[in-house]
Amino acid sequence: MKVLDTLHRWTGGLIGLVLAMLGGTGLLLIHEDLWNRLPHAGDAQVQETRLLAETTQRIMADPVRRPQSILFASADFGLNRLTYGGGAGAYVTQSGEPVIAWSDRWQRPEIWLFDLHKKLLADDLGETVIGIAGLCGVFFVVSGVVLWWRTRKTFEWRLWPARMTRPAIVRHHRDLGIVVAPLLLLSFVTGSVLVFRPLSVVLFGPGAPREISKALVSPPAPDVHLGENLDWGAMVRQARARFPGAELRMLSLPRKNSGVITLRLRGPQEWLPNGRTTVWFAADTGRMIGARDAGELPRAARGYNVLYPLHAAKVGGLPFRLVMSISGLALTLLGTFAGWAFWFKRPKPKRR
Repeated sequence: MKVLDTLHRWTGGLIGLVLAMLGGTGLLLIHEDLWNRLPHAGDAQVQETRLLAETTQRIMADPVRRPQSILFASADFGLNRLTYGGGAGAYVTQSGEPVIAWSDRWQRPEIWLFDLHKKLLADDLGETVIGIAGLCGVFFVVSGVVLWWRTRKTFEWRLWPARMTRPAIVRHHRDLGIVVAPLLLLSFVTGSVLVFRPLSVVLFGPGAPREISKALVSPPAPDVHLGENLDWGAMVRQARARFPGAELRMLSLPRKNSGVITLRLRGPQEWLPNGRTTVWFAADTGRMIGARDAGELPRAARGYNVLYPLHAAKVGGLPFRLVMSISGLALTLLGTFAGWAFWFKRPKPKRR
C-alpha cells in the first residue's frame, strides 16, 4: 500500500498540471457556444438541399479563394467555418456572406484551445503525451479509490480545501476525488481510447481495433488531380439523394494528393457531431465513387463513434453538459492542488 501511495503521489506531482490543463480547457470547450459570440452565430440551421448546394457552389467555385474544407452550420452554431492552409480560416453565414476571417489559429480562441486540449499545440507528439496523461488519469482514479478506502470514515464533502495547508489539501484531494471518480474515469477512458485506438480492445473485445480501422477506411483513391470546373452543388445533391434523412456536416478537398473529395453527413441515429456517414467523389470529375452508411457499420465501429460524443458532452443536451462540466472543474482543482501540494507544500526534512 505504501508503494501504491508513493507511486500515486509522484506520478500526480509530475503530470498533475497537465491534467489540470485538460480539465480547464475541456470545461471551456464544452460551453463554447456561451462565449464564442459572433454575428449570425445564433441563426437557425439551414439544411434545405437547394440552399446548401448553392452556397457550396458559391464558396468552392473560385480556385483562388477555395478553402480546404467547409464545416457546415449546426443546430448549436449558425455559421459555416472555412479552413485554409497554415491555420487560416473564416466564418461565413449559411448563405456564404463573410463574417470574420483569421490568418492563423492564435486569432481564434476556440481553435487553439481545442488544439491545446487535444495535442498540446504539438501535433502528433502532443497527442501522444495527452494519451499517456489519460492513461495516468485512469491509474489515479483506480489507485485513489484503493487509497481512499483506508480513510473512508473521515470522509467530508468539500469543493474547496478547509485550509491551504498540505494536510487539508491532501484530505480535500482524496474526498473530492472519490465523489467524481466515475466521471473522471469516463473522461480518461474515452479520451485515451480515442488517442490509442488499440485500447478499444478493452471496451469492444478482441479484434476491435482491426474491425474499426477496416470499417472506417476510405475507398481506393484514384490517382487524379482536382478538377478546375467541378459542379460542387451536384455533389451535395447526390449526397442528399443517397442519404435523404442525413444532415450535411463537412466537405473536404483531397488530402496528400488522394484524389478523393469527401463529404460527411450525420445520420439520425448518430451521436458523433460530424457523423460517419460519408460519400466520396472523384477529384477530377466529381463522380460519386463510394458511400458509407454509419448505421450499417460493425458493432465495434459504432461503439467507437460514441466515444467522442460522450467525452465532449455532444450528446444528452444541457444536463449531460453540466455533468461533464463537473468532471472538468474537479479535474482542474485536483490537478492544480496536487501539483502545488507536491512541489511547494512538501514537508521539510527534520534536522537531526
